[in-house]
Amino acid sequence: MQAIEEAIYSPCAGTVEQVLTKENNHVYEWEKLFLIRTSNGRIEEISIGISGYIKSLSVKKGQMVNANTLLATIEDDLIITGSD
Repeated sequence: MQAIEEAIYSPCAGTVEQVLTKENNHVYEWEKLFLIRTSNGRIEEISIGISGYIKSLSVKKGQMVNANTLLATIEDDLIITGSD
């Protein structure tokens, strides 16, 4: 089976308030991974709709990001989950 890596990009500009995971951690679908404070003070919760292992983190707490800044890469574990 071939590994599938997906990139996680910031949907907004701001400052990374928290990185809620570490490299090699297993994460679940829609688990919060990052908190980003936007210029208007709102906190954006960043998650992704796949589960897998964090292969790399590209940002740290306190770092400024723009929309489309690479936050991390995740290796999809290809496990289908969810409910109706």
